Amino acid sequence: MAVLTDPLFLLFSLGADRYALPVTEVAVVLPLTPCKQLPGAPAWVAGLLPYEGRHVPVIDLSQRTLGRPAAQRVSTRLVLVHDRSPAGEPALLGLILEQATDTLRCAEQQFVRATVAHDETPYLGPVMPYQGGLLQRVQVSALLDAATRAVLYAREDA
Repeated sequence: MAVLTDPLFLLFSLGADRYALPVTEVAVVLPLTPCKQLPGAPAWVAGLLPYEGRHVPVIDLSQRTLGRPAAQRVSTRLVLVHDRSPAGEPALLGLILEQATDTLRCAEQQFVRATVAHDETPYLGPVMPYQGGLLQRVQVSALLDAATRAVLYAREDA
C-alpha cells in the first residue's frame, strides 16, 4: 500500500504501453501548445516553446520512441521537466506526452531493473507490474545525448 511519503509519478502512454515520470522532475503540465519549428532538427524535436521569458526546447517522445508523432488529443500534454545535464546546468525541456492525465504514488522499490536494455533508449529505466502489464520509469537525465543537448541548449555567448 502506498503511503504519502512514497514518490508520486505522472503516468503517460507510448503506444499501448504505460510509462511513469517522477513528479520531482516535472516543472509544469500544460495543454498541448504549438511550438516554433526548428528546420533541420531531428523529426522528434517539436520545436521551441516561449515560456516565462525563455525558449524551451520541446521533444515529442512518441516520435522519438515509436517513430510517429503524438496524437493530437485533449489528454496529450506538454510537460516541462527539469533537465539536469551531466554538466550540472539545470534547464527546462518540454515533452509532448500522450494520455498524461493520471498519477500514481508508489515506493521506488517497486521498480526493478529491466532485464532488457537497448542502447537507443537509455532513458527507459526500471519497470514494475501495473494493471496486468508493466509500467516503465523514464529517466529525464538520459533523454538527450550530448550532441543533441549542445544543439538544443546552444549558449548565447558562443
